[in-house]
Amino acid sequence: MKPSLQLFLGLCILANTARAAEWPQWRGPAGQGHATAKNLPTEWSETKNVTWKTPLPGRGWSSPVIEGEHIWMTTAVEQAASEEEIKNRLKANTGGQPLTVLQEVRLHAVCVDRASGRILHNIEVLRQREPQWVHKLNSYASPSPVIEDGRLYCHFGAYGTACVETASGKVKWRNQELAVHHENGPGSTPVIWKDLLIFHMDGSDKQFVVALDKATGKVRWQTPRSGKLNENPQLKKSYGTPLVIENNGKPQLISPGADWVYAYDPATGRELWKLPYGELGFSISPRPVVGHGMIFMSTSFMRPQILAIRYEQTAQPHIAWSVKRGAPQMPSPILIGDELYFISDAGGLVTCLDAHTGKELWQERLGGNYSASPTFADGKLFFHSREGLTTVVQPDKTKLQVLSKNQLEGQHMATLSLAGSALFLRTDTALYRIEKK
Repeated sequence: MKPSLQLFLGLCILANTARAAEWPQWRGPAGQGHATAKNLPTEWSETKNVTWKTPLPGRGWSSPVIEGEHIWMTTAVEQAASEEEIKNRLKANTGGQPLTVLQEVRLHAVCVDRASGRILHNIEVLRQREPQWVHKLNSYASPSPVIEDGRLYCHFGAYGTACVETASGKVKWRNQELAVHHENGPGSTPVIWKDLLIFHMDGSDKQFVVALDKATGKVRWQTPRSGKLNENPQLKKSYGTPLVIENNGKPQLISPGADWVYAYDPATGRELWKLPYGELGFSISPRPVVGHGMIFMSTSFMRPQILAIRYEQTAQPHIAWSVKRGAPQMPSPILIGDELYFISDAGGLVTCLDAHTGKELWQERLGGNYSASPTFADGKLFFHSREGLTTVVQPDKTKLQVLSKNQLEGQHMATLSLAGSALFLRTDTALYRIEKK
C-alpha cells in the first residue's frame, strides 16, 4: 500500500464518521482535502456538465456535507437595522468598535436533494439580535456543519451550536452558552470525536477550546489557551479548525491558535504540549494536514508562513522547517505523497514543496484571489477562486500542469464537496451538481 493511501485510510478511521456519510465534514472524510471519487469532470460551465443548479437562500460560506441522498449546508438570513436604530447605535458607540448594521440574523440549516437539486428543508436553528459585525470576506454561516448517523451538527461560533435530526428536520438541542468577541465573524469548524463535538472559541477577549456532548449539547470540557499572547486584542483572535491524529498509539487533538499550536487529549481537554510559532500569527483559518510524522500548517495573518512540525519520534514536537514565500492566509495546504501544495490568497501563487525538507520544487501564478481550500480527487487538484473560476491541475513535482479553467457565476468562498462521480460546488448564490454527461 502506498504511504499516502495508508495515511488517508488511517485518518478516515480516526475521523470516526458514519460510513453512510460520503462527505461528512469540511475537506472530506479525513479532513485532509482528499476524496476517493473517480470519473470526475475536468471541464464545465453554466451550460456544460451541470446536472442541476439550485439558488440558495441567505448568505453563507459553509461547505456542503453529504449523507445518502441529502446535501446539507448552513446559511444566514440577515435583517438590516433601520436608519433610526443605526443612528442610536452610533451615538452609543463611544469605544470606537466596529458597528453592526443588522437588527437580527437568523441562522438556518438547508437540505438539498442530491438527485434533483430540490430544497427539502430550510430550518431556522438559531437566531441572534444585533449580532457582531462580520468581515466582507466572511459570513455569519462560514463554519461548515458535520454530519453523522442522521444528525447534523451546525456551529455558528458565538451565536451557538445546534443539532438537527436529518430525517425529520427537528432541532434536537441548542447551546448558546458560549460567547467570545470574534471581531470578524465566526469561522472555526467543529470536529466529531467519539461522543464529543469539539471546536475552537478564539476571540479577541477570550480564547478556549470546548467539547460538547453530541447527544445533549452540554459542555463536557472547556480548556483555556495557556500560551502568552500579544497584548493587542486584535492579535489574539483566531478561526482555526482542529484535527484529531494518532501519536504513539494515542489520539491527539491538534489545535492551531494565535501564536501557538496546541495538542490536547480529546477525551478530557488536557493540554499535552504546545509550540510557539516564533513570529506573529493570528486569525488562523487553514486546517492542518499531516503526513511523514509532521503537521503542516499556515500561520495565516501578519507574517504568514508554512510550518512543518515534527511530532513523531521526538521527545518534544518542534519546527522541522518553515517557508514564507507564497504562504496562504486562508486556503489550507494539501499533501499529495511527498509533495505539499498551497495557493496564496492574492494573485493565486501556487507552490509545490518537498514535504520532507521544505525545498521549493516550483512556484507558478494562476491569478485571481482565493479563500477556499484545494481538493485532490481522481488524480487531480482543484483550486477555486473568489472570482468563480476553478482551475484543474495535474499534480507534478517538476512543473505546473493546468488541465482546464472553468468559470461559473458568483464567488467561490466554500470548499468543494464530492460524492459518487459528481462535484458539488457552492457559490455565494447557488449550489451546483457537476458531472460528466
